[in-house]
Amino acid sequence: MNTQELAAMALKLDPAERFDLVDRVLHSLDKPDQEIDRLWLNEAEHRLAACRAGKVQGIPAEEILGE
Repeated sequence: MNTQELAAMALKLDPAERFDLVDRVLHSLDKPDQEIDRLWLNEAEHRLAACRAGKVQGIPAEEILGE
């Protein structure tokens, strides 16, 4: 079965079943990587410590995002 045939079959499902199928496929692509999570946690802790120590100054969200 090729992807076109699979897609045609999927489109025959009712909306709730299609949603479930899409959700399953998307979640199968999003595999957590513990090493990346660990690196981001270390970076976040480093940035928080620098902010609390007064080494860096935050920028108000309004300046970044606009009003």
